[in-house]
Amino acid sequence: MLNYLKPYIIGETAYNHQGDIRYLYKMIADIAKLNLSAVKFHLMLNPLSYAQKNHPIIEEIKKWLFSEFQWKQVFNYTQKKNLDIVALCDDVESMKFINKNYSDIFAIEIHSTGLNDYYLLKEAIIFPGKIILGVGGSSIDEIEYAVDFIRTNKNNDILLMYGFQSYPTDYKDINLSKMLKLRSLFDLDIGYADHTSFNDQNNEIISCMAAVLGFNILEKHYTPNPGETRIDFHSAVGFEKMKTIKKLMELSLIVYGTGDIKMTNSELAYGNTGPMKKAIVAKTKIKKGEKLTLNNLYFKRTKESSPIKQLVFQSLIGLEVLIDIEEDEIIDFSKINYEFKHYKKEDFTNIKEKG
Repeated sequence: MLNYLKPYIIGETAYNHQGDIRYLYKMIADIAKLNLSAVKFHLMLNPLSYAQKNHPIIEEIKKWLFSEFQWKQVFNYTQKKNLDIVALCDDVESMKFINKNYSDIFAIEIHSTGLNDYYLLKEAIIFPGKIILGVGGSSIDEIEYAVDFIRTNKNNDILLMYGFQSYPTDYKDINLSKMLKLRSLFDLDIGYADHTSFNDQNNEIISCMAAVLGFNILEKHYTPNPGETRIDFHSAVGFEKMKTIKKLMELSLIVYGTGDIKMTNSELAYGNTGPMKKAIVAKTKIKKGEKLTLNNLYFKRTKESSPIKQLVFQSLIGLEVLIDIEEDEIIDFSKINYEFKHYKKEDFTNIKEKG
């Protein structure tokens, strides 16, 4: 049975909950109902470990944060919903929290804003599972530093997450072909984090375009209330749009296929010599004892299948016919004197047979 790629869709919650734990539970429940593969959380336990104390965003961030106890409840609820967990850790403290309590989750992630944060990377390599690196807006040197750091100190279970949010992300800045080059350069799995505007008429199509290139991992912002002005709402889609994206992604991966060079049953049927591909037939009546020539053979579509492929045509020229063959009759080996030629050693080497 052909093994088609299956979509792995990560529903990202980000800070769209704005610190409302009930809202976050609603997001998780919806993502589970959509049968997505995973849910992604942004964790931050110490905002002063993330930004300067006089940074204007500090006071706002504090309103969005949950305690360790709340996160434990959220994680337990998510696991009961049979969803994989991706924990994007914005500070070292949250990374330590994961390593201490949830080292069995699907993956941790380092956002591109902290791609080369030594302290985050140092804590990340303790995690035994998959490490996702956000590489949007990052140079090859920056990506290489993080990848080499993890490979040197840990293993190769790394996923590069390509894509960035520019409120909204312009089509020309997406550059999906870059994903192919990154995969070639680093020999790693790559996912696509789409940040197309939630109300863009092409949102669903663009979200699935990486799948057409064979990338089966999609990260997509989700919100129960699309369009409502909340944190990270710009690219967050609602239930119905996410459902459409899932179906389109499944279709895209089926069309992308397996890359198997072996023909499918449908291809074999289409390539059947005779009913589909033209078969070798007698152009005119050929009598027993005559030889096959370019003048008495032809290619025609036939009702029956032919056991002789088109590509052996030239090897038939000059062979003797064993029975009378009528015009339009299929040529097969039972009707011709076809012998395999026996070669001597000297035909292939400079060794001569004795005697």
